[in-house]
Amino acid sequence: MTAGVSTACLYPMETEKALRSLAEAGAKNIEIFLNTHCELRKPYLGDMLDCIREYGLNITSVHPYTCGVEPMMLFTAYERRLNDMIGYYKRFFGFMGKVGAKYFILHGNKPENSFPVEAEFENFARLQKAAREMGVEVLRENVARCTSGKLSYMLEMKRYLGDMASFVLDTKQAVRAGEDPIEAAKALGDSIKHIHYSESGKKGDCLPCGCGDRNPAVFFETLKSVGFDGAVILELYADGYTGGAKALAENCRMIAEYL
Repeated sequence: MTAGVSTACLYPMETEKALRSLAEAGAKNIEIFLNTHCELRKPYLGDMLDCIREYGLNITSVHPYTCGVEPMMLFTAYERRLNDMIGYYKRFFGFMGKVGAKYFILHGNKPENSFPVEAEFENFARLQKAAREMGVEVLRENVARCTSGKLSYMLEMKRYLGDMASFVLDTKQAVRAGEDPIEAAKALGDSIKHIHYSESGKKGDCLPCGCGDRNPAVFFETLKSVGFDGAVILELYADGYTGGAKALAENCRMIAEYL
């Protein structure tokens, strides 16, 4: 297991600047959150590639800005929209090949978009197939406001799709959905490829490592017990911490010590 941090923690700082700020603070494993379409191309892509080479960064994953349109574009019976969105996400997969990222983070459908659950799984599988053909992997995230928020949904997806189903477990989103992150890790097992980490407690549900009410070691030991060997990515909102990139890198080092 490795410890890392997301550029999303520094939002609304521009993505390439957030990447460099984290690198300068000493972070080595980084998830890139792309905030708009132009960041897939030069000059922003070039700036990120320069930073990756200069600091020897490992880009673990890429998170797209397009979560809001996924229900309409991916989880639809309108074939042209689905094909267009898969085609669009191939641009992200190409970006991932350039920066060396393995995992693509997908929020998915929302409950208010009524769509048959098995059709959701089938459409996800089509996207997964396109990703794997380009050497990357799509991970479904357990987002509280999405259909994937409930553990029961994720388990059904795993049963239906088998090894086509892979997940990112977000600890704060599990808490917000009324799920226990430790029990979710046990249940999903080796289908979990990536972690979005934060802690919860009396001060909030998206806190830095060491600021929650639970011993972080218990969660990390659970991950180890189910065979997880991926990246634990610190993902905090701007109102959940102070100190900028330096504080994020220091907290990332704390996670690494636990791991």
